[in-house]
Amino acid sequence: MADSMAPTAPQDGETRRDFLQLVTGAFAAVGVGAVVWPFISSMNPARDVLALSTTEVDLTPIATGSAVTVMWRGKPVFVRNRTAEEIQVARQVPLSQLPDPATDQSRVKKDQWLVLVGVCTHLGCVPLGQKPTDPRGDYGGWFCPCHGSHYDTSGRIRKGPAPTNLLVPEYAFTSDTQIRVG
Repeated sequence: MADSMAPTAPQDGETRRDFLQLVTGAFAAVGVGAVVWPFISSMNPARDVLALSTTEVDLTPIATGSAVTVMWRGKPVFVRNRTAEEIQVARQVPLSQLPDPATDQSRVKKDQWLVLVGVCTHLGCVPLGQKPTDPRGDYGGWFCPCHGSHYDTSGRIRKGPAPTNLLVPEYAFTSDTQIRVG
């Protein structure tokens, strides 16, 4: 009776079959991974794109009342050192007069420094107003000559077809004279 209760050993064919299935599955998984990896890797951003993900801007050479344009992710970014008068004018505008209401304080991190993506929110043109000789529109900020959008000294839309204010990119002050956009 003891013989009938003893566990039966697996037959030699079953053990070999299980091993072969395991090895075949492992090789198939490695093979699929080797074929798919280049395609997945090609979807990562290129090195030149990663290099453009942030832009450092030295604020030292930007005089009060002037502006510079830097490139970030293929878009112009306006950095303006605003005068006390420009700040005061921007802060006196009642929100009820703005098509896209936003306070001046919500658009800046330090009062004198305004950082904006320099792309008109109507059809993607680049507004004028960075150079001293550029027309700045009716509100002293930027003017898009393509369709007549006027922005104020805080980059808010005041007149024209643009539906929203100029965008404020993600940026941070890394020192008193340096910002990092992105």
